[in-house]
Amino acid sequence: MTRIYEKALGMLHTLRGFVFTATVGVSLLAFLGATLAASLLYEKLITERALETSNEIARQNFNDIQQFLRSGGSHQQLAEITAASKSAFPTTLDQISVYRSKSVEALYGKTTQPPIPEEIQRVLISAKTTTIQAGSHINYAYPVAAQQECLRCHTNVRNGEILGAIAIQHTLQTVTAKVRFYYVGLFLTLGLLVLLAATAVSAFAARKIRQSVDSLRNKVEAVNTVKDFEQFDISRVNFGFEEFNQTFENVALLVEKMKCVAVDKDVLEFEIKLLEKFVITSNVVRDWREFIKDLLLDINPIIDAYALVTIFRVEEEAYECEVFWRNPPSGDVSQLFEKILRMQFQDHSFFNGAALLHISHNIADENGSLPELSREDMELQTKSLLLETPRIGGIVGIGVQSALAQDNIRHMVIGSILTTLLNLVGSVKAIYKYTKDLEHYATRDPLTELYNQRMFWELLGYEVGRSKRHNQKFAVLMLDMDNFKAINDRYGHHFGDAFLQEFAKLLHSAVRDGDMLARYGGDEFCAILPEADDTQAHMVAQRIADLLEKFYVETPDGYKIKATTSIGIAISPSHGDNPKDLFLVADNMMYKAKKSGKNVIAIPSDDEMAEVFRKAGEKSIMIQNALDQQKIIPYFQPICNATSGEIVIHELLMRIQLGDQIVTANDFIEEAESMGVAHKMDYQLIEKAFIQMKEQNYQGMLFVNLSPKALIVGEFVARVHRLAMDHNIETNRIVFEITERETVSNLSLLEKFVLDIKLQGFSFAIDDFGSGYSSFQYIKRFPVDYIKIEGEFIKNMLHDEVYLAFVKSIVTLAKELNIKTIAEYIEDAETLVAAGELGIDYAQGYHISRPSPTIHAAGNKITIERS
Repeated sequence: MTRIYEKALGMLHTLRGFVFTATVGVSLLAFLGATLAASLLYEKLITERALETSNEIARQNFNDIQQFLRSGGSHQQLAEITAASKSAFPTTLDQISVYRSKSVEALYGKTTQPPIPEEIQRVLISAKTTTIQAGSHINYAYPVAAQQECLRCHTNVRNGEILGAIAIQHTLQTVTAKVRFYYVGLFLTLGLLVLLAATAVSAFAARKIRQSVDSLRNKVEAVNTVKDFEQFDISRVNFGFEEFNQTFENVALLVEKMKCVAVDKDVLEFEIKLLEKFVITSNVVRDWREFIKDLLLDINPIIDAYALVTIFRVEEEAYECEVFWRNPPSGDVSQLFEKILRMQFQDHSFFNGAALLHISHNIADENGSLPELSREDMELQTKSLLLETPRIGGIVGIGVQSALAQDNIRHMVIGSILTTLLNLVGSVKAIYKYTKDLEHYATRDPLTELYNQRMFWELLGYEVGRSKRHNQKFAVLMLDMDNFKAINDRYGHHFGDAFLQEFAKLLHSAVRDGDMLARYGGDEFCAILPEADDTQAHMVAQRIADLLEKFYVETPDGYKIKATTSIGIAISPSHGDNPKDLFLVADNMMYKAKKSGKNVIAIPSDDEMAEVFRKAGEKSIMIQNALDQQKIIPYFQPICNATSGEIVIHELLMRIQLGDQIVTANDFIEEAESMGVAHKMDYQLIEKAFIQMKEQNYQGMLFVNLSPKALIVGEFVARVHRLAMDHNIETNRIVFEITERETVSNLSLLEKFVLDIKLQGFSFAIDDFGSGYSSFQYIKRFPVDYIKIEGEFIKNMLHDEVYLAFVKSIVTLAKELNIKTIAEYIEDAETLVAAGELGIDYAQGYHISRPSPTIHAAGNKITIERS
């Protein structure tokens, strides 16, 4: 007997024994359940039978009353019939009510019965029988519809209209309370027995596993971080069943493996959220330091970082550092941190003795304070990431100072986050630097730091208005260096640029405070002298000439190169009261000075003034005649693929044929715009170009260089589209090109124009991109397809790092935005090769081909000689 007991007890130590015991219990429950289900089913059948009986009685009562109503009985007789029905079914039939519709009440008046219940009103409206059961009571509501025989008495209704409703209330005869009492007693007895058995089994199983489960739960609840997870151990948990213990041995093995690769979910989620920060807005670019501060505060809940360090390359062998502190550090901490940074910078092989020019400190949150950090803390808790070559924006490294940097797993995660931050911060800094440069060089010439041509015209317009308001004179000087081309050709562009820079410094020393200097282009310079008459203007011009007598620039081989300049002067209002006239006079006087032997100062006489404006009038006549006589002719300049050399694009240029002479657009376009006929010249030019494209079966792209005045001509785009359709030219092969510097004041018109051409299938290009501050705004605001990089940048990029940096920034930005780039002013093979290596898509310039009246055949190639 004892052996049998021990064997049975041993079975309970296995899962199979436990399942056997549980099965016996389930069987008992199944029996009780079946018994209970049978009793409930019996009661349900009784109830359903009562419902059927009630429904049959109600239907019979309804038929009797309806038949009576058809025979036209009185209200008293109806009451007798209902009373007889109640007496026939005293235990089930509670009440019979007959309700009149409004049409019956209108004919026979209202009864004394209570108000019509809501459910009866619904029956009168819907004309549908309803049945409502509430506990042991069931209510039937039948609509009474008018039959043909009813119409004899009810003359105010139609066949089928509802005359009223009959409500019948029954009491259901269900299982008696005594029978239910027997069932309940039986179920309670059996249920008690099952409950006792289940309690015993549960207690038995619970005693075996409760301690193990409690122990495991306490261990799991203690795990809140990866570090807690490393201490997690379930290998000693005993559940009392062999199968459970074997299963949890495997779980323990899995836990040990997970410890090797576990990283906090919050850290990974944060790294993913960092990607959302790559949406770089104009606010981010403008306040990039605030952006980094916000990043540091965002990192802090995940990585307890004290500081974020960025290293930027600012020169070839020079760097600057920005330290972003989470909270204000003490003076000792910041000094020690800066000392360690400089020491690590000098010792690191990456920097190879380069200079760390400046360390700037920024505070993310002025509230709170940092703990006092020792030298050991700073050296051990710093995680850094350096690049072999500087990324866009000049950023070469980034680091975070955090206690978590000592954690091997967190160290790896921090490295991944730093990589993301490096790209993000680099992109923001690059765009910030680019836009700041654009903001500066929107008004300044990059070579000489004088005002540029666009700013000269703005300043000249402002000075005209100011002098008129104050009734003052002012002077305009136009200067052109004599024989500068010879200097450039002999000693090269690099020396020529240095010569122009020194000449600009000389001009600064010659003019008065408040005078405005500008480089108009090439070797031409302008000066605006407020509150100056002809005598004062001549004195300034003479001072420039005198300084030039002592001026020279030494060449690399030791020669001293001197120069002179021809200066033209115009005085307002004597020589003109608007910018155009003043410039025209000063420019003509400058050319007069050159013709007079150079190194001359010229100011116009009355006769010379008449000659200047006479020539301007002749130009207007020439333009009008060319337009009337169809003398506007197209010239085409090829644009090739910068890598393969294949000619795939032509730019359309306007010329006027004047006898045997070809007049370029520079000589007449401003006058044509002032006459208001520039768009008419564009129509004639484009139509002739389309005819030639069709005749030569040219399948490449065509860039149409438009006057800004075309923006205000409402039907311009539609008319060009019609011309393209007439000559079977696909609109996606036509690109409208507008110079950036000429569109600054026309942004709203330009926006409408661009939308119009896009709707018609044309493409859009910005010329001289980078010449004005609007560059970044244009590519942000308009769907630009092509940008032509400012020719000054391309021409000088091989000799000047600033120009090269501009070009690289523009190319990188364009690639990010999927915009094609075109390099202008490609005048030699070396510049063409460099353009292709920088990633510029297309090249244009005299090295490719000069403009000609014919289109180059598709597929022609320019040979690119790479070293």
